[in-house]
Amino acid sequence: MNNSSTNQISKLYALLIGIDCYLPNQLPDGASYKNLSGCVRDIKHVESFLKIKLEMLPKQVFKLTASDIGKPQPAEPLEQWPTYENMVMMFDHVIEVAKPGDQVYIHYSGHGGRAKTTYPQLKGENGIDEVLVPLDIGNPTSRYLRDLELAALLQKMVNKGLVVTVVLDSCHSGGATRAGDSDIRGADTNTVDTTLRPTESLVASAEELVKSWRDLTGGTRSAAVVSGMLPEVKDYVLLAACRPSEYAYEYAFNGKERNGALTYWLLDSLQNSSLNLTYKELYSRINAKIHSQFQQQTPMLLGEDNRLVLGSSYESQQYAVTVMQVDTAKNPVRLKLNVGVAQGVDSGSVFAIYPREIKDITQEDKHLAIAEITEIGVTDAWAEVIKTVRAGEIEQGASAVMLSAPVDLIRGIRLIECTPENTKLSDLPPKEINQQAALQAIAIAASGNGWVKLVANEEVADYQVSINKLGEYEICESTGKPFPNLRPPLKVGETDAPGKLVKRLVHLTKYKATEELDNFGTTLTKKLVVELVGKQANYRRTRQPSPQLFDDESHPGVQAGETVFLRIRNEFSQVLNVVVLALSSDWSISQLNILGDNANFVPFDPGQEEYIPLKMSLPEGYQEGTDIFKVFATVGQANFRWLELPSLGQPILPSSTRGLKAPKNQLEELLAAVGADDEPSTSRKVQVVADPSHGWTTKQVTVKVIAT
Repeated sequence: MNNSSTNQISKLYALLIGIDCYLPNQLPDGASYKNLSGCVRDIKHVESFLKIKLEMLPKQVFKLTASDIGKPQPAEPLEQWPTYENMVMMFDHVIEVAKPGDQVYIHYSGHGGRAKTTYPQLKGENGIDEVLVPLDIGNPTSRYLRDLELAALLQKMVNKGLVVTVVLDSCHSGGATRAGDSDIRGADTNTVDTTLRPTESLVASAEELVKSWRDLTGGTRSAAVVSGMLPEVKDYVLLAACRPSEYAYEYAFNGKERNGALTYWLLDSLQNSSLNLTYKELYSRINAKIHSQFQQQTPMLLGEDNRLVLGSSYESQQYAVTVMQVDTAKNPVRLKLNVGVAQGVDSGSVFAIYPREIKDITQEDKHLAIAEITEIGVTDAWAEVIKTVRAGEIEQGASAVMLSAPVDLIRGIRLIECTPENTKLSDLPPKEINQQAALQAIAIAASGNGWVKLVANEEVADYQVSINKLGEYEICESTGKPFPNLRPPLKVGETDAPGKLVKRLVHLTKYKATEELDNFGTTLTKKLVVELVGKQANYRRTRQPSPQLFDDESHPGVQAGETVFLRIRNEFSQVLNVVVLALSSDWSISQLNILGDNANFVPFDPGQEEYIPLKMSLPEGYQEGTDIFKVFATVGQANFRWLELPSLGQPILPSSTRGLKAPKNQLEELLAAVGADDEPSTSRKVQVVADPSHGWTTKQVTVKVIAT
């Protein structure tokens, strides 16, 4: 290892906690935290990785473990037991020895739980604290490490300038039973411990903990990102084993010794790649590996997902679809992608598959293969490899980029030459412009783009393109009304104006396709409540909101700088994964971090309700605009980030310009574009493997924003 790497690692500290042995315990409802068998092994493997691959010194690794040796007590000496007191002491010690800018890696493997809150002023008399469970919780004088305390400890680290990564390989006490050859890290039932325990905290005073929690939650929510465990995950990275309603499994992956699924695939991914990858890239592979084996475990990545693993630098994000499974037993090879009907993908959609080590997925010559969707579900789909472009293994976690719109989403363009017969004399383009040549340049630029096509006179056109009186290309709706806010104007004769105009048409097509995503045939629609409840002029997140009614409830409008409040409620009997996309007046699409967590989706428990403040603004130079907030809810895990778009005119990073001329020749055109010689098979059967009416729904609200 070179000196620069050694210097980097010398600034890394690790706090590792693993609990297999739980001293005898029984909760009031008869449930208990039983012994586990893979948690201490998790910690040993993490420690080995840190010391061998990263060359960490023993003095940089702090460890608390409780091994199960078949005796009433663990093998370790008392001072190494993961008791509440020892855990808090070790957190404080790391905070003391680490210097600003140092890395801190925290890994917990053990039981998670829920207990009656000791802070009713925050969570109500019947509130619940999410907790990490010490080995001696059977003693009524023992204490849990509660959510408020863990949040405060991590905030102390962030405030000191430490670069923090947290891995929690545990359940949230969700109903645990044995599951075949795997075990679950949680209590025996979906229980809440009501035991009266000491309320004094060793982390901070009650007043300090309450203030810290209110600062983190903005005083508007009692729920938190991981069902209460850690609110406002923003300035550090949290990798949690599962959603609050799910199980965290441990399993004998090598056929002999059990490990936590999250820990096993985390280490496997890091051992088989360099550390020059972001947490988002790491998560893509871990998620694919876990979800292919345990359908009821969806790991969660929250916080700074664009930070390099165990590093302090960041990379720009390029969101794409993920390869979740690879079935090489089939011929052709089949790939499972985490995208489906809910994201607007349909059978016949074509994707380019990139190797995991390729970070820049705009490099069109770097993909391994071309795959076509053959079986479509709600939030996932199977695709067949129809062309191998270059040698290389397609791995779980690889990126897939859609090369073309589904057939029914390809938009038609009509080129209209303005003449005195169809245009007012005052609106005709300048006489020196050769309209025919200028429009022909658009036709040439549009050839083979995969998203828009020219249509004949008898066909329906989605867009009309003409030249206005200022000598600018103009894009209109099918009615002839110009699209607003297509900036800057494109002058005829400007460098690459035809190419830029076609890119705008593709951008509009992608924007409109997302705007039109809907599912009318599902009972879920009535179970998802979405509404704008009011506006407030001078809202501060640390104060209690007091929204006022809109002047016109049917057409809500605000001034730039005002805050609107989006209410979302899950009235379904199951957990719903919620995503909010903001479709802005500058034609951008962005996924909102609605609870400050930067997660791909936010799980909403049955009955959960959130009021999300959204401060409204306008792009520079805009006098007014309409913003759309589109809320998706899915039963399965969802990936909508790849639908994001920059503002009009900015490059769309994760997309490709290779594609198709016309629907009926899509595959032939695509294969020709990548240099394929063989003809595509015409015997492929396409099927819908899941009824799209079940498992997802979407609702949207709009608000008009006016400049102050």
